[in-house]
Amino acid sequence: MAYNNNSFKRFRVLSVLALLYLSFYTKTGEARRPFACDPNNKLTKSFKFCGTSVPISERVTDLIGRLTLQEKFCCIESYEWWSEALHGVSNVGPGTKFGGDFPGATSFPQVITTAASFNDSLWELIGQVVSDEARAMYNGGAAGLTYWSPNVNILRDPRWGRGQETPVKIPSWPVSMLLAMSGDSKVMQQETSSRLQHVANITLPTILITGMVLIASTSMPSFGECTFMTLVSIKVQSLLYNFRICVSKQDLEETYNVPFKGCVLEGKVASVMCSYNQVNGKPTCADPDILKNTIRGEWGLNGYIVSDCDSVSVLYDNQHYTRTPEEAAADSINAGLDLDCGQFLAVHTEEAVKRGLVTESNVNNALANTIAVQMRLGMFDGEPSTQPFGNLGYKDVCTPAHQQLALEAAHQGIVLLKNHGGILPLSNTRHKTVAVIGPNADVNVTMIGNYAGIACGYTTPLQGIGRYSRTIHQQGCADVACNDNEQFEAAEAASKQADATVLIMGLDQSIEAESRDRTGLLLPGYQQELVFRVARASRGPTVLVLMSGGPVDVSFAKKDPRIGAILWVGYPGQAGGAAIADVLFGTTNPGGKLPMTWYPESYLAKAPMTNMNMRADPARGYPGRTYRFYRGPVVFPFGHGLTFTTFDVKLVEAPARVSLPVSSAVNSTVLSSANALKLDHTNCNSVSLGLHITVKNNGTMDGAHTVLVYSTPPAGKWSAAKKLVGFKKVHVPAGTDQRIMVGLQVCQHLSVVDQFGVRRIPLGQHQLQIGEDLNHSVSFHADLRGPIKSL
Repeated sequence: MAYNNNSFKRFRVLSVLALLYLSFYTKTGEARRPFACDPNNKLTKSFKFCGTSVPISERVTDLIGRLTLQEKFCCIESYEWWSEALHGVSNVGPGTKFGGDFPGATSFPQVITTAASFNDSLWELIGQVVSDEARAMYNGGAAGLTYWSPNVNILRDPRWGRGQETPVKIPSWPVSMLLAMSGDSKVMQQETSSRLQHVANITLPTILITGMVLIASTSMPSFGECTFMTLVSIKVQSLLYNFRICVSKQDLEETYNVPFKGCVLEGKVASVMCSYNQVNGKPTCADPDILKNTIRGEWGLNGYIVSDCDSVSVLYDNQHYTRTPEEAAADSINAGLDLDCGQFLAVHTEEAVKRGLVTESNVNNALANTIAVQMRLGMFDGEPSTQPFGNLGYKDVCTPAHQQLALEAAHQGIVLLKNHGGILPLSNTRHKTVAVIGPNADVNVTMIGNYAGIACGYTTPLQGIGRYSRTIHQQGCADVACNDNEQFEAAEAASKQADATVLIMGLDQSIEAESRDRTGLLLPGYQQELVFRVARASRGPTVLVLMSGGPVDVSFAKKDPRIGAILWVGYPGQAGGAAIADVLFGTTNPGGKLPMTWYPESYLAKAPMTNMNMRADPARGYPGRTYRFYRGPVVFPFGHGLTFTTFDVKLVEAPARVSLPVSSAVNSTVLSSANALKLDHTNCNSVSLGLHITVKNNGTMDGAHTVLVYSTPPAGKWSAAKKLVGFKKVHVPAGTDQRIMVGLQVCQHLSVVDQFGVRRIPLGQHQLQIGEDLNHSVSFHADLRGPIKSL
């Protein structure tokens, strides 16, 4: 066949692109095939899109201009975008392959556990390690550079199987991780510029918005519900696809959108994912208000928007939102979707263009957003070994320093819920023999939770405790389902022989997971009976250790004096067993705090999963959700956590009055009757206040204390509920004190949302709660004179 000049140019471009896409993934241990835009290749050297000194926007335009419509779909389809790195490089999805030079990667504690540390610098260090190991595996041909992480959906319902993946109500956690992975964290700014360059080229992380009005209502479990996520049980998958989420403007702006907005604006995320569900009548992947107007317009996303896998197909095949598949493809692209996790757009978009349902210009825009991210990652700059830090390899994965950080992260995430009479820490001289009992006593993979990879190695709880004392091990139950009590007598016998008993109970992925939500909050099966019987039989102190992602109603153990201590360890990662033992024996002083409310079992009957409202509705018996709106009884409250020492917190300095400058365009008559200012009526972005606090360690053991700061606004139609507005973790040696400052930005931290979804600054007295019982009032006033003053 004869080719004209333009056809030949396209042929050459496709040849280069074929090499590029084929070279992204190889079997581990094999050499990579040549990359596109090889500076030593005369064929590619002349292409403008290969010019590293050319602005990316021009390179993208040049490349797209060389492709036919069919070739554009080929380009989008060929690159493997799906890799995961929730709390370590994961092999969930096809993008990462373990084996050969990369048998595993550092597996940090599950997100919910690390969130309990309330430590920004720890989160940044973890993000840095994950990005190092991801880049090393990419250099070795075992991974890509695009990772779907983190998951920032809120833990709306305690039954939700994916609650373990989220930092719940701590928006700074994902921002810290994202900045660390992309090179803008405070930790990395203290290092060399070469490292910053390296990190900036490793991976531009992506938010996993697999639910939540693509920004709303994320925690929708197996019961189907007006939610918006991939978070339901397989048996009710049709509910996931077909359920329409109904979310108020107030809850959307105040709760559901907050972490996603922070990830885009502060975390500089490179990708946002829309999910299956419809929200307020529209599929999230075909809603221009969400994709085009909010994410890319208002928030200014610099990257691409991707569907959750097969979401575009679902809106046609399952939801019947459009009459034809071509309309579904067109509606999604026109709404602002750039990339389809699946084959639907590749199959149906060309015909949609031919029918005039979507323009080729919109297709070009989608392709430009995806290719621009690849270019920012250096994928059109030649062989990765020639790029900054292209020398990272297998020696940089699972290093001793990385594994030590995994242990430290587990230490900081453990929460001491009860310590009656100070029975902890145990002593290896007084407690020479320890009975270690329970279905989670000698587990390894259980400790890393879901969306994990292959760990460098494991220390199980039994192994960890065995480093301090002689152990007697009994499972008690065959697994966490604990469907019979046949092994109970052996467990009781073990506790009678030991100087102390440690029961390691809880959940695992067979009980709570992405496709598996709980129907209750109690320990599964006969676990509670096992705990009760062993505690009654034990001749020494009894400690209950709970491994779980979501909360568990252990009211019985909280009240039982024979159970002297309770630890929640989440899913503590590869070094979890060592961390648990270190806390049990006092080598480490626990300092974690619960990042979510632990509700009693009775809560579930009043809070159906299909109710998306955050606020309580007493008239209908609805109790509300999360620590901000629920006022009923709890097993353990949000922020609860004990230590082996005592801390004294004092407020040293804080403003009592804050003046907010008001725009001259605001009518003074309207202002005089207003009880709150709209954010666009005041320059509150420049208003901040600092709380200067001293933390004194009154005990005999060094420890870390987290100061939590809550704010309660003046009464109004928004809510009188308190919310966490700041925190600071500080290490305090025994007998000393440390002074810290918690900074609050007025617009971000002290604003509220009214019933119409409008964010405002209430005027009048705001109550700040510092820790459990230290309170301070700050009065906000409108100032027509101009400059802002904090008094």
